[in-house]
Amino acid sequence: MLEDMKPHIAELRKRLAYSLGTVIVMFIISFTFYEPILEWMMRPLKDVLPEQASMIATGVPEAFFTALKVSFFTAIILSLPVIFWQLWLFVAPGLYANEKKFIVPFTFFATLMFILGAAFAYYIVVPFGFEFLVNFGNTLVSVAPKINEYVGFFTKLMIGFGLSFELPVITFFLATIGLVTDESLKGFFKYAVVFIFIFSAILTPPDVITQMLMSVPMILLYGLSILIAKAINPEKPQEAPAAASEEE
Repeated sequence: MLEDMKPHIAELRKRLAYSLGTVIVMFIISFTFYEPILEWMMRPLKDVLPEQASMIATGVPEAFFTALKVSFFTAIILSLPVIFWQLWLFVAPGLYANEKKFIVPFTFFATLMFILGAAFAYYIVVPFGFEFLVNFGNTLVSVAPKINEYVGFFTKLMIGFGLSFELPVITFFLATIGLVTDESLKGFFKYAVVFIFIFSAILTPPDVITQMLMSVPMILLYGLSILIAKAINPEKPQEAPAAASEEE
C-alpha cells in the first residue's frame, strides 16, 4: 500500500514546491513594498480613529514582525492563481478527460471569488466592525491600537471572508466529480446555517451587525451552491411506469 502511495506523495511534493516557491518569490517582492501595503491595510481603522489617536508598537521587534506578516499575507494573495492551478493539477489525474478541461475556469473563478470575499470584508465589514469597536467607550478610554494585533486580526478577517466566498467554486468541483448533489446540500442546510453563524462569530468583531454581514452572504452563497449543484447534476427523469401485465 505504501508503494502505491509513493507516486501521489511525489506529486504532492511537486505541487507544494511550485506553490511554496511562488509564495517565497512574492514574499520577497512584497517585503520590498510593505510600507504602502501596510498603509492600505491601516486605512479602514485610521478612518474611524479619533484625531488624537494613533497606532502604536509596544515592542522593539514589533514593527519588523508586522512587516513580515504584511508581506506574507500579500504573498499568499498574489500567489493564489498558482496555488489553485497546482491544486487542480494534483487532483487532475483522478478526473475524467472532460473534467480536466475545467482547470482554467477553476483557477480563474477560485481566485476571483477569494478576491471578492476579501474586498467585501475590506469595504463593507471592516469599516462597520472597527467603527463599533473604536467608538464603544471612547469617552472613558483613549484608543491606541497595537499595529501587530491589528494586522493579525485584519489578515484573519480577510482570509476568512476570502475562503467563505470559495463555497460555490468548491461545490462546482465536488458536484462535477459526483461527491455532492443539490439534495445532499439541502439536507445539510440547517447544520450549515449553525456552522456559518459559529464561523462568523469567531472571525468578526463582537457585534451583531458585523456578524450578520458575514453570515448572511455565506447563507446566500450556500443557496447559490445548491443551484450550481442542481445545474451540474440535474434530476434524472423518472422512469416510465412498468407496463401493465397482459390480460389473461
